[in-house]
Amino acid sequence: MVVKLHDLYFKPFVNANELDGVVQRMVNEIAADIGDEIPVFVGIMNGSFMFVSDFVKKYPNPCEVTFIKLASYEGVKSTEDIQRLIGLTQDLTGRTVVILEDIIDSGNTLEEVHRIFKNENVKQLLIATLFYKPEAYNKDFKLHYIGKEIPNKFIVGYGLDYDGLGRDLPDVYQLKTTQHMTNIVLFGPPGAGKGTQANFLKEKYDLVHISTGDVFRYNIKNETALGMLAKSYMDKGELVPDQVTIDMLNKEVEKNADANGFIFDGFPRTNAQAKALDELMDSKDSQINAMVALEVDDEVLVERLLKRGETSGRADDADESIIRNRIKEYYDKTAILKDYYSAQDKYYGVDGVGSIEDITERLSAVIDKL
Repeated sequence: MVVKLHDLYFKPFVNANELDGVVQRMVNEIAADIGDEIPVFVGIMNGSFMFVSDFVKKYPNPCEVTFIKLASYEGVKSTEDIQRLIGLTQDLTGRTVVILEDIIDSGNTLEEVHRIFKNENVKQLLIATLFYKPEAYNKDFKLHYIGKEIPNKFIVGYGLDYDGLGRDLPDVYQLKTTQHMTNIVLFGPPGAGKGTQANFLKEKYDLVHISTGDVFRYNIKNETALGMLAKSYMDKGELVPDQVTIDMLNKEVEKNADANGFIFDGFPRTNAQAKALDELMDSKDSQINAMVALEVDDEVLVERLLKRGETSGRADDADESIIRNRIKEYYDKTAILKDYYSAQDKYYGVDGVGSIEDITERLSAVIDKL
């Protein structure tokens, strides 16, 4: 679940169970190296308080614990100016000192730690960090124990904060680079007026409408690599693999990277496709916010499509048995997806009977809540 702290959104990154395993591994490594000696664990406040607490609870041998406090962050930027706020009060001469850091990125805090301990005459100074950003680290100090290497993105939770908020979260969250995107999967049986509503919603909310059918036709007509690949399967009467479709959608999303969000129309059709779409949006630091399905009684749909068939020229709009089969096929496919999105609390059924304006209003009420 995405969390909002102040003005920014953060997505799940490392859960409490994984953190517990990482801390236990670090405890095992350090205990094995130090043996029977009584070490002094030094936490760097404020960020390390949860890590230090969990670490010393798991540590199997006697140990001492103390803290020093350094200021190193303003907002989400690591500043060059490190201030020593609270220092050491005990004599550490001849002792093994293990620094327990929550995160090491630029290494500026670590440089100050080394400066502080240079005159303490310790037996050895070992550095242990729960998180480490190798891309950001620009110092030469050795890191003796690393819990987890992570990308150079801002994280919160488990002691880490964003301007004071987030330290209390038991899981760790990563900053979403795409902040305010609204992505909708729009569904509706044949004749529900999905295309009409997609056009209204796209204009009203400034969203990009991605119709899978249109995307396929564009790629095949323009003979793109993906279009030719899709056509090779279609010519053999085979289904186009999900990955090909996802790759096409990915190109459409990338083309509109600055969009406020997307309306996906005609995809996904299966659980596997829904999962693939979730993964695609996650890779863009975004997510599907809702599956919105227009719900219309079968007899109304049949009547609408037969009426449309009088002017559309489409053979599949003129034959009642074909129409009923198309409607049945729709429900067979979407029933699975209804369960998939309901499990994520993302399914919204909307009454699709009434004037175009009434239906738009009902759809808008759902989207406004998102």
